[in-house]
Amino acid sequence: MTTVDELKKAKAGDFKAIERLCSTTWEPLYRFIYFKVQNREEAEDITQETYVKTLTYWQEHQAPQGNFLGFMKTVAMNVLRDRWRQKKRRGIPVNLDEINPEETASQEHQKAVAQRLQLESALAKLSEDQRTVLDLRIIKSYSVAETARLTGKTEAAVRTAQYRALQALAQILDSNA
Repeated sequence: MTTVDELKKAKAGDFKAIERLCSTTWEPLYRFIYFKVQNREEAEDITQETYVKTLTYWQEHQAPQGNFLGFMKTVAMNVLRDRWRQKKRRGIPVNLDEINPEETASQEHQKAVAQRLQLESALAKLSEDQRTVLDLRIIKSYSVAETARLTGKTEAAVRTAQYRALQALAQILDSNA
């Protein structure tokens, strides 16, 4: 990693030292940020902003002597928090004069009906046993033990049947999408 001498040279303005510092910390810093945001462009922007803030801070204050990468990750988290706060404050701009409540409610109702019909169609493609297990476990919220007692199966068989039924349902829904 980076040595104290490298940090001192970089702070003094040695461009080669800054370049070495950036090349050794870029990948782990980028991975850390990407893990948080799950978006390549945003991770690149935040990584760049982290370097700018770190180097700016560095010009005015003492460079961290210990874990420099850890320091940069802390700066990155502060940048992330600032961005999240800004997004939260901004919200979504809405012009209330352009919203028709009846139309919006109608569209939402149509989507709900379409989803319900799609789900009913997919459930109809399952076996009777699979539909029964899903009905008891998910729709009626029975426990595994209660479902086993009602279907005459073991608890392990109920868990397996539920898992397989959900897998089959997901495949059916994916193929219809």
